[in-house]
Amino acid sequence: MTRTSFLALALGAALACAPTLDAQARAPRRDGKIPILEYHQIGGEDARWTRSAASFRRDLELLYARGYRPVTVSEVVDGVLDIPAGTSPVVFTFDDASPGQFRYVEKNGQLEIDPESAIGIWLAFNKQHPDWRKKATFCLLPAAAAGHAFFGDKGIDGQKTEWRFKKVRWLAEQGFELCNHTLWHAQLNKYDDRMVQEQIARGVLAIDSAVAGYKVRTFALPLGIWPRNRALAVAGSWTDPRSKKVVSYKFDAVLEVSGRPSPGPYSAGFNKLSLNRQQVLGNALPQLLDRLGPERLVVGPAK
Repeated sequence: MTRTSFLALALGAALACAPTLDAQARAPRRDGKIPILEYHQIGGEDARWTRSAASFRRDLELLYARGYRPVTVSEVVDGVLDIPAGTSPVVFTFDDASPGQFRYVEKNGQLEIDPESAIGIWLAFNKQHPDWRKKATFCLLPAAAAGHAFFGDKGIDGQKTEWRFKKVRWLAEQGFELCNHTLWHAQLNKYDDRMVQEQIARGVLAIDSAVAGYKVRTFALPLGIWPRNRALAVAGSWTDPRSKKVVSYKFDAVLEVSGRPSPGPYSAGFNKLSLNRQQVLGNALPQLLDRLGPERLVVGPAK
């Protein structure tokens, strides 16, 4: 065998073994749709509001194999998608701040991230695939019931109240996005304007208490329901009756609960104040990706 033939054979074998994206993914397009996925509880058995740890791992593997890479809502709004050329953005949103999303375990007096929690699974996947960045959007509740208070409190699911702020700070330090989901998941159309603004402003205030100065840019509508005065889901203020401090908020993005995948940030139809999400249930994710097909947004050179 000649040297040239040997090199050609070796190169062919290497390419055959290397992971590849489909042909469509390699062709940049900037007018396609982007999936914004919605998760709630992670762990246990798959159910209406729950994704098992095993299913969540499979979701990451499926998306990676199909050429998707994670970005935050804010990155989509800014149109700054720092992912490899020829790949497509996907947004992970986690609602309600349950312990299964971010759980600590104590070992020999030290806190460790539970490898079976969503964050633990994400970190392991990032270690295996460094281009799977630490980018997702966590829509937080600081004072809801059943442990939905900054990822667990009062011993629920083994989580201590004093761990809550530590978790929120860690997420911000790692590059994950903190999103407001109200104080305790109030159904906003049931309340007057004053209560709507209090629920939203106190959610922002709680995040600031954990991460001083953090700019909350994204708001997720509880149950996908708008307040009667829709403008208050975007901007408003509330005055603390004790301190007289005025807490104002103004969001760059508002997340709905469900609907068709939203147009990408480079498309004429992009509406950052009404971004549809896709709930990940059963076998919905591969079906969603199949439907997106060639219409998905693929990162390429700017126009």
